[in-house]
Amino acid sequence: MAQTKLTAIVVEQNQLSDDIFSMWIEAETMAEQCVPGQFIAVYPKDRTKLLPRPISICEADKENGRIRIVYRVVGGGTEEFSGYKAGDTVEIMGPLGNGFPLKDKRAFLIGGGIGIPPMLELAKNLSAAGGEQVTMVLGYRDTLFLNEELEQYGRVYIATEDGSAGTKGNVLDAIRENGLEADLIYACGPTPMLRALKAYAAEKNMECYLSLEEKMACGIGACLACVCKSKEVDGHSHVHNKRICKDGPVFAAEEVEL
Repeated sequence: MAQTKLTAIVVEQNQLSDDIFSMWIEAETMAEQCVPGQFIAVYPKDRTKLLPRPISICEADKENGRIRIVYRVVGGGTEEFSGYKAGDTVEIMGPLGNGFPLKDKRAFLIGGGIGIPPMLELAKNLSAAGGEQVTMVLGYRDTLFLNEELEQYGRVYIATEDGSAGTKGNVLDAIRENGLEADLIYACGPTPMLRALKAYAAEKNMECYLSLEEKMACGIGACLACVCKSKEVDGHSHVHNKRICKDGPVFAAEEVEL
């Protein structure tokens, strides 16, 4: 799949919580090509910030040629993005990486924190394919976002660290408390959550796909800044590594060591 680098137009931007923002970007080719689980590289205009920021694609509106990113402000680059208004330009490259394989099975879609946004496009695609057995389990620190949008595509269960909504605890606590069952896991979120889900899937003999979060530099697999340990020897680096940006960010759970 070809990667495109372009100067795109911001269609709209909204603030979802104190530090979470949603931006729609006009990018017809990317909207047409992308699959759930892929990401784009977003380049700051401040040239003192040399590297692009990798941000998951939350939605792709193929009909109108737009993509949506939902991101957390964590530093200077994302703080700059949060100030963009409709009509502003933004330099982006994508779609990047490999997405989730779409399978017709009872599926858990599990997102933790800023790993929740890519679950929206995945849920839309599974729903369009007739997947009526989609169960979403979302883990938050406290403030909720995107949960109501996800409810359009299946049952949503929530876990919060402070117990302010849903199950008090983590996503596995919510699965167990509600007696939820599935045959397949799709997940994106922090490494401790993914590690626990990998173990849970092995225990339950479930197919499991994990989208790994990692700081990236080039975004195209050349620099080896975003590697994870793998079971097999990588043909590029000739060691037990996978490049998250190029080989991932989605991996079958048994492929990687967390």
